[in-house]
Order: sequence, then C-alpha cells, then structure tokens
Amino acid sequence: MTAHRSLVRRTAAVAAAATAAVVLAACGGGNDSPAGHDGHKTSLPTASATAKEGAQNAADVAFAKGMIPHHRQAVEMAQLAETRAQSAEVKKLAAEIKKAQDPEIKTLSGWLTSWGEEVPKEGESAEHGGHSMSGMMTPEEMDRLEKSSGKAFDTAFMEMMIKHHEGAIEMAKTEQSDGAYQPAKEMAGNIISSQSAEITRMNKLLGKS
Repeated sequence: MTAHRSLVRRTAAVAAAATAAVVLAACGGGNDSPAGHDGHKTSLPTASATAKEGAQNAADVAFAKGMIPHHRQAVEMAQLAETRAQSAEVKKLAAEIKKAQDPEIKTLSGWLTSWGEEVPKEGESAEHGGHSMSGMMTPEEMDRLEKSSGKAFDTAFMEMMIKHHEGAIEMAKTEQSDGAYQPAKEMAGNIISSQSAEITRMNKLLGKS
C-alpha cells in the first residue's frame, strides 16, 4: 500500500509539474514578444500588402459600375463615326476612342468579377442606379446622331463626345479623391489626361479654340 501511495504521489507530482510547465510556457510566450507575436507577424504582411495595393471600397465599385456603361456608349458613338463621319480627323479620333475604351471596359469588368460584384449588363447605358450618369447621351440624342451623316454628323459627334468626356472626367476625379484601389485610381488618372486632350482636339476642330 505504501509503495502504491508513493507511486500515486509521484505520478501526481509529475502531472502537476507538467501542467505548471505548460502554464509557465504559455505565460512566458505571452510576455516574449518575438515568440508570442510571431504568429501574428506572419499574417500582418499579407494585410499590409493588401493595404498597399488598396483594397477596393464603395467608391471603386461605383466607379467601375458607372464607367462600364459610360464607356460602352462612347464606343457605340465611335462605331457610328466609322460609316457616318465625313472628316478624316473625326474618324481617326473615333477609332482612338474605341481602341482606348474597349480594353478598359474589359479591365473594369474583371475587377468587378474579382470583387464579387455584378457587371452591368449590356443596355444599362442611360442610367445607373436610377440616376442619369454625368455626360451620358439620352436615347433621343443617340437616335439623332445615328440618323445624321457627313458634316452634320461630325459636328454633332464632337459636341456630344465633349459632353460625354466631361462626364467621364468628373467620374474619374471622384474616383481619385474617394477610391482606395490603386489600379482604379491610376485608370482614373489616365482617363482624365487622355480625355482632356481629346476635348482640346475636338474644340479646335469645331473652331472653338
């Protein structure tokens, strides 16, 4: 019996010591910054990298969802110029607009898909979220442009596209000030610079500057 009790005591003592060691290790680990926070440190760089890239926010989503139908309408207008414009300069400008904006539509659509957001469907061009977007042509204006040709088309096309570009620039400036996703902010900067230059070209062709 004595031997048995001694064995039980020794076993209990070993268990207690082991428990104490675990508790001490846990406490020590909590106080030891390198060891205790190492697990957190491995996750921080990921979060930090995401922050540097700029995780998208509501402004980025609104920019993409608004700019897609906006660009689609500009491309539609540019396509009309292929067969209706008289001026070689207008045809050249229209081709450049289409070449620049088609890839941007694909990029914007890709962002929305990767963010789990819905890409605006074809035909969602006149309004976005129940509100008319800045610079968008009305169905009546698009119909009038489609029915014109020659010099009348050239004038109408440029006047409408200036208004359209001004709307896109306004949207892009909002993205630059309110957005968080760096690639979207960079695209907004490109839109501002390229479309401002195109507005200047069109004003010159219209004899307004």
